[in-house]
Amino acid sequence: MATLLIGITITTAIGLILNKMVFTNIALNYMLMGVAFSAVFSNMLPEEKLNELINWFHPILAISLLAAIVDLGAPLDYHLILGTGLYTFVYIVSCICGKYGGARLGAKITGMPVTVQKYLGLTLLPHSGVSLVFTGIISSVLASTEPELATIVTGTIAAAAVINEIIAVIAAKKGFELADEINGK
Repeated sequence: MATLLIGITITTAIGLILNKMVFTNIALNYMLMGVAFSAVFSNMLPEEKLNELINWFHPILAISLLAAIVDLGAPLDYHLILGTGLYTFVYIVSCICGKYGGARLGAKITGMPVTVQKYLGLTLLPHSGVSLVFTGIISSVLASTEPELATIVTGTIAAAAVINEIIAVIAAKKGFELADEINGK
């Protein structure tokens, strides 16, 4: 556990140093740096030790993710949600078509069973955490050069997250039910 926490701290410190000294015009994404470190670290451990570490680290990870999502969602202005209707509609429809169509095509190309081809796309629809993380990144990059565009992106994704997390969860559950993966109760 100490090695993991020290490694995460060193990875963050390297990112800070690189941002200050090397990449002065762009900012490194600390979340992606953490993912890269975690992937390397987890592949270096035997599976038993990794499972034990995951059990110890899970509460820290849960609190960290909650803090990240709250930090990204806290500054969202609900007035933005009301002002981005068409953009939100286009974004949601595009996500649905892309996820469902891509999953169906990929499953068909790879010869997956018909249930996977039909219903995998429905189970992939929920996505708010990821979209809010990338919204935070996009908005911070656009804020200095295109503040109006940053506002539109933030409002669109926030509205889509609210709407999508209601519709997509129901669709995902229905997809699992139709594929006979869970009981339809």
